[in-house]
Amino acid sequence: MTRRGFLRSLAATAGGGVLGTMLAARAAAAPKKRPPNVVIFFTDDQGTVDVNCYGSKDLHTPHMDDLARRGVRFSQFYVGAPVCSPSRAALLTGRYPQRAGLATNAGADRGLPNEQVTLAEMLKKAGYRTAIFGKWHLGHARQMSPLAQGFDEFFGHKNGCIDNYSHFFYWSGPNVHDLWRGDKEVHEDGRFFPDLIVREARRFLKANRDRPLLLYLPFNVPHYPLQGTEKFRKMYAKLPSPRKHYAAFLSTVDEKIGEVMATIDELGLRENTLVVFLSDHGHSVEIRTMGGGGSAGPYRGHKFELWEGGIRVPCMAVLPGVIPAGQVRGQMACSVDWLPTIARLCGVKPPSRKLDGKDITPILASPDAPTPHKVFHWQSGRMWAVREGKWKLVAVAGARVRGRPASKKPNAQLFLSDMEADATEQHNLAARHPEVVERLVKLHEAWVKEARP
Repeated sequence: MTRRGFLRSLAATAGGGVLGTMLAARAAAAPKKRPPNVVIFFTDDQGTVDVNCYGSKDLHTPHMDDLARRGVRFSQFYVGAPVCSPSRAALLTGRYPQRAGLATNAGADRGLPNEQVTLAEMLKKAGYRTAIFGKWHLGHARQMSPLAQGFDEFFGHKNGCIDNYSHFFYWSGPNVHDLWRGDKEVHEDGRFFPDLIVREARRFLKANRDRPLLLYLPFNVPHYPLQGTEKFRKMYAKLPSPRKHYAAFLSTVDEKIGEVMATIDELGLRENTLVVFLSDHGHSVEIRTMGGGGSAGPYRGHKFELWEGGIRVPCMAVLPGVIPAGQVRGQMACSVDWLPTIARLCGVKPPSRKLDGKDITPILASPDAPTPHKVFHWQSGRMWAVREGKWKLVAVAGARVRGRPASKKPNAQLFLSDMEADATEQHNLAARHPEVVERLVKLHEAWVKEARP
């Protein structure tokens, strides 16, 4: 679909009002161009509010903020899971992690099943050149590697984290070197890994400037180890620990995003490139990240949890001439939505199998468009959550899906929030609204059966 065709389609969706008239006029004036490039920045363990434009007062994030100025910023955006691998599976397949076959972190013999259809496979089939540089974490075996999932190029690590200079995975023994080009192990001892991601991104952009491309950049930042550059360590020296270490690493990735965007500008690709930015989930409080450093602001929870601080993330999208600049969207949307939305923006057919993501181009066009999600579900280990309109029910560890008299005595481990009145999840309304609890429990029980791969 050309840009003109997309704008006409949005105008039809918007109807005959001011928005429809505006989009129709823009469609008539839009030049015919090749399908837009797609660049996705995916940070790792970034706190819900850890960007200046999301309210942070002690961080330096000019390049993330620039994306918000140039496009749409979401204030109620979610990911499919509060932990790395399932969240990545959801983004790349447009499906709940459970339906995608990877509900937990990938391991030696566990990853994204090869039969799943990824964003890369969808765009490659449509003639796009596809690349991932950074953190994969969707399976180490060759049949689960990026090259087996639609990516033409891969440079990065396959496990959950690495030291940024030695490129060794040290999370659990034995320590192993984990740096790859395609399926071949390579060594670049002492080179700062975020710099290597930028190097590869620049090379790929220059080599493919004359064809549609997908560039997926899952930075392993600000995930531990917190190895910010000297420039930012000095900038944040007066902040308390561990905030100063986290801040230095976050500003490091902000700078790297700026370097990639500068290359896009140098090549004259900005006007025809869709840029999406988001984090994989909330901030970490693990011992390896010094017990914290990131912030969820007013929201409860963090990585590994289904409270807002674990699954609500910063997200921005930019496409000049199509996505309005400098606007905020408060509608609920989720990372699974990007695959069908990118399909729409790029004029390609989405996978024929069932998707859980929805096309959110109407939301991108208008603050008045409704959320496409009447109900949304999360499951992470023994914790699960369901969102229906303003209601969100969280079942904490120990609460079972079955065998619970939810309509009579709401389990103390079932936490019901009215998200319009209390998005901070501080007041449990389960006892006051047992009928809502019962309905949401039944919805989730049905979903558990339906979402199996």
